[in-house]
Parts: sequence; structure tokens; C-alpha cells
Amino acid sequence: MSEQNPSTATHPDGPVAAALLACGVGCLVLGTLSLASDGSKRIASLLNIYNPTGPLSGVTTIAIAAWLLAWAVLARQWRAKQVAFGKVSFVAFVLLALGLLLTFPPLDDFLLGH
Repeated sequence: MSEQNPSTATHPDGPVAAALLACGVGCLVLGTLSLASDGSKRIASLLNIYNPTGPLSGVTTIAIAAWLLAWAVLARQWRAKQVAFGKVSFVAFVLLALGLLLTFPPLDDFLLGH
């Protein structure tokens, strides 16, 4: 019976990278839909799933669905793989930052011309 040194054992980082990148995707979807619902009454009415909450109910529901779908697809593709974790992390954080910026009211007003 041979034991492997834990410090030299390599575990696939694909599942972790998938979770991280999926978070970035979900954040970008949230920011994009938030901006779209602020800029269009038609989109806002389509996203209004629950009247007391308004369009935010659809924005968050779709963003969560996008996050879960992206996580499921990426985790399946990368389940046993080593990926370029640094690059995936960078892309994930750029998506997160863009999503956050798109929910910032002064930027929304600037982009929508208000």
C-alpha cells in the first residue's frame, strides 16, 4: 500500500473554477437585466413576476437561474480537469465588477441618458 504525499497530490481545480466563473456570469446577468429593466418599461413589465417587488423579482430570478445553469454546464465540462485557474479567476472577477457597475445608479443614469 503506497501513500501519496498530500502536498504533491494534484486534484482537479475545474469544479472550483466552474463555481467561480458561474458566479461572475450570474452577476453580469443581474447587472444587465437591472439596467434593461430601468431603461425599458416593456422589459420591466416582462420581468415583473411579483407585483410588490416589481421587476426586481424577475431580474433576480433569471440571474439565479443563469448562475445555476452556468455552474451546472461548466462543472460538468470541467469536473476532472485542471484549468487555467488564474485566467478563469480574472474573467470571473471582471464579470463580477461589470455586474456590480451595472447596478450602480449614477452609471445606469449615464448609460440610459437620464
